[in-house]
Amino acid sequence: MATRNRRSRKVASQKPKPNLRLRRQLLVGVMTLAFVTLSAGVFYRQVVQTEFLRKEGESRYLRTAEIAARRGMITDRNGEPLAVSTPVETVSAQPRKLVERLDALPALAQALGMDAAQLREKVESNRERGFIYLKRRVSFGEADAVKAVVSGYKIEGVNFDTEYRRYYPGAEFFGQVIGFTDIEDRGQEGIELAYDAALKAEPGLHRVIRDGRNRVVEEIEQIRPPRPGRDLVLSLDRRLQFLAYRELKAAVVKHRAKGGSAVVLDVATGEVLAMVNQPGFNPNTDRTGSSERRRNRALTDVMEPGSTVKPLVVAAALEKGRISPRTPIATAPGFYKVARNTVKDVRNYGTLDVTGVITKSSNVGVVKIAQKIGYADLWGIYDQVGFGRTSGIGFPGESRGRLRNHSTWRPFEHATHAFGYGLSVTALQLAQSYGVLAADGIKRPVTLFKHDSSAPHSSRVPVRVLSEDTARKVRAMMETVVSEKGTAAKAAITGYRVAGKTGTAKKASSSGYSGRRYQSVFAGFVPAGRPRLVMVVMIDEPGGKSYYGGIVAAPVFQKVMEGALRLFNVPPDDPTPSMLLAHREPAQ
Repeated sequence: MATRNRRSRKVASQKPKPNLRLRRQLLVGVMTLAFVTLSAGVFYRQVVQTEFLRKEGESRYLRTAEIAARRGMITDRNGEPLAVSTPVETVSAQPRKLVERLDALPALAQALGMDAAQLREKVESNRERGFIYLKRRVSFGEADAVKAVVSGYKIEGVNFDTEYRRYYPGAEFFGQVIGFTDIEDRGQEGIELAYDAALKAEPGLHRVIRDGRNRVVEEIEQIRPPRPGRDLVLSLDRRLQFLAYRELKAAVVKHRAKGGSAVVLDVATGEVLAMVNQPGFNPNTDRTGSSERRRNRALTDVMEPGSTVKPLVVAAALEKGRISPRTPIATAPGFYKVARNTVKDVRNYGTLDVTGVITKSSNVGVVKIAQKIGYADLWGIYDQVGFGRTSGIGFPGESRGRLRNHSTWRPFEHATHAFGYGLSVTALQLAQSYGVLAADGIKRPVTLFKHDSSAPHSSRVPVRVLSEDTARKVRAMMETVVSEKGTAAKAAITGYRVAGKTGTAKKASSSGYSGRRYQSVFAGFVPAGRPRLVMVVMIDEPGGKSYYGGIVAAPVFQKVMEGALRLFNVPPDDPTPSMLLAHREPAQ
C-alpha cells in the first residue's frame, strides 16, 4: 500500500508545468496589438479625419442661415409709398418632434389662427420630414401668441424666422397698376411683375450656433450681406389717382355700368399722372380671385374709339391742305351712301363748316372730309399717333389694339375708320394720340415713371407728327365741342378753356353691333390755349337711359380736371374777375 502511494506521487510529480513565460509573452503581444490599434485609430481620427470630424461636429450646432432682405419700395411722384415691405415672422417646425406632442396642437392651432384638425393632419402626414412651414409671414402679435404656447407646453421643434411681407397703402386705388407679389415675394402682376428684377432683394448669409432646440445662440460671422431691392418712383400722383378713382366709380355706379377706365397724362413729359379702372382690386386682401378684376383695363382692354378720332381725321386733311376750318361740308339730308352702305347722322345738320362737323360730331361730314385724302393718309395719321402698336410703357399684358393696313380697306371701311369703327384702341393709346394735339403736334413717349428719378425710361425720343399750326387749329375747333352748341357742355370748367371730343360707340359681338351695349367716351385737355393735362374717360356699357359720351363720361372729366388744375396750381386761361381774385397770391 505504501509502495503504491509512493508510485502515485512520483507519477504526479512527472506532469508538465504551465509555461509562464509563454503566457507573459502572449499577454504582452495582445496588449501591444491593442495599443497599436488604438493608437492607429486615434491617429486616423485626429490626423487623417480631422477636417471630416470637425465638419460633422459643427453640423450639429453650426448652421448657415439666410438674412432676410427688403424688396424695393414703390412710391408715387411725391414719395408717398404705394408698395412697402414690412418685417414679419414665419413659423416652421420639425414634424418628427411635434408629432410627439399632439396634445398641444389645438392650442398651437388657435394661436396660429388655423383649424386644429388641419394642423394635426399636416403634422402627421409629414411626420418623417425634418422641416415644414406651419404658417408664413404672420404678424409679431401672432408670433408672440405662438411663442407663449410653445413655452407653456414646452414644445420642441418649433422655430421662428424673420421675413418680409408686401403691403400696399394705396389699396384698390392703385391695385391694378402696382400689382402684387406671391408668398415667395415674386412679382405677379403690374409693376411688381414688369420690374421684378429691379425690385427683387438678395438675402444675405451668416453662420450661427444653434442649441439642441434649434434656437440661435450666437452669430459667428456674416458670409454675405443682404442686398435690398431697388426703389422705384412712379409718375402717378397719389392725390389725383384717388380723385380719378372716386369719380370714375361714382359714374359707374350712377349709370349702372359694367366698368370703366380713365387715364391722365402730363402733356409736357408724357408721364401718366393717373390710371384707374372699375371694377377695382385690392392687392392686400384679394390675390387669389379672378383675373377679371386684377387686369389693368386701361392698357389691356380695347374699344372702338368712335367719334373721338374725328379731330385726327380733320388734322390729316389740314396737313394735306385739302380743307380749312371754314371749308363748307354738305351733310344734308343727314345720310350719305358709300358703296352699298349708308352713313347716318343723328339728324340733318345741313351745310356745316369743318369746325361745325367737329362741334356737331357729324358722321356724314367727317366721311366726306376723309374722302378728300387717300386711304394711306388716313391710316398714316392713326399709325403715327400710336394706334395698332404698344405704347412702349413696359406694362405686362398691354394690348396693341387693332389697325388693319390700308391696303386691305374697301370704300366703306375707309368711311367707318373716319368715325371710329373698324379699329380698336386702349384708353392709353387714345390719351397719347390726344397728347399729340395738345403738344402742338409732337408725340412724346408715355411713361409710368417720374422723369427725374433713376427708374427705367423709354429710349424713344419725341417725334413730330403734325405741324404746330395744324394742332392749334384742331384744338380751337375742339373747344366748340365743350360749349352749349357742342356735345360736351358738361365738360366745361369755370375759368378755363376746355377742348375735347365725345364718342359713343356700339359694342361689337359675334352677331354684329348691339343696339343696347355702348362704350361712352370723352377725351380732352386743359387749359385749351396751352394744354397741361390730357384725360380720357371710358364708361363701359352704361345701363341707364343715358349712354352718350357727353352725358356719361364728360362729367367725370370735368370733376377730375377741376381738382387736378388746383392740385398742380395751373392758372386760369379764361378767368372772370372773381376767378382772378381767387387765384391771386396771398399777401405776405
